[in-house]
Amino acid sequence: MGKSEQPTAPAEAVRDDVRRALREDVGAGDVSAELLPGDTRATATVLAREECVLCGRNWFEEVFRACDERIAIRWRVAEGGTTTAGEAVCELEGPVRGLLSGERSALNFLQLLSAVATQARAMVKALEGTRAVLLDTRKTLPGLRQAQKYAVRVGGGSNHRMGLYDAILLKENHIAAAGGVRQALKAAQDRGANLPVTVEVQNLDELAEALDAGAGWVMLDNFSLDQLSAAVRERDRRGREVILEASGSIGLDNIAEVAATGVDRISVGALTKNVRACDFSMRVTD
Repeated sequence: MGKSEQPTAPAEAVRDDVRRALREDVGAGDVSAELLPGDTRATATVLAREECVLCGRNWFEEVFRACDERIAIRWRVAEGGTTTAGEAVCELEGPVRGLLSGERSALNFLQLLSAVATQARAMVKALEGTRAVLLDTRKTLPGLRQAQKYAVRVGGGSNHRMGLYDAILLKENHIAAAGGVRQALKAAQDRGANLPVTVEVQNLDELAEALDAGAGWVMLDNFSLDQLSAAVRERDRRGREVILEASGSIGLDNIAEVAATGVDRISVGALTKNVRACDFSMRVTD
């Protein structure tokens, strides 16, 4: 994805996520909203309570579309745009029952995905001037992987593999079960599925073994800064085009230092795992 391109929300995942959320929250019916007259219409405003990167408009819209197709939404902040504290991000108008029934689920998507995009944007900014690309991981909330990985893209980051089916990642346990780095890599290469293959190593000796075995992408797990620099030097000394990925215990406080070692990729589980939701609220105005 180029820097100027806007990520595309996964339409099927949006529908599935919203259907699941409303089944969980509304169930057989919103007994509180049903106390109100069915023909009453209202307007409402959604406010951002803090500065953040707005993300999740498709999920938000789908919630209200499912609750009542007559609800109209007018956005004031673009997807991927930055909000200020107290700013109105959108206005809604339509049957009040639908507005109230969709409120919580819609805001849940907005607060979660905006939080992921905001954290990703901050980390991408910290990487400016380096060669490193920010990647996410599979440490996502169950059932919301596509949504969270979309939010990472909105924040300017990139996606690692989506799941266990679209790339091979030989982690520590795979290597132990296979009998070593070389054996695990050979098994992956013999499979011949045209899938990208990454091998995780725990130290510089395992890195050398992986390079000797022809690895094209190596994940450096929990390496110190000195070890990361040494790994980059070893890769460069060999003159091979091998992607080096740093992973493990990386956050906003140290990601710039990790990038300065010269690694090509930095994967951060905290992007989607340690999420502090952004604060939004919806207020019916009349």
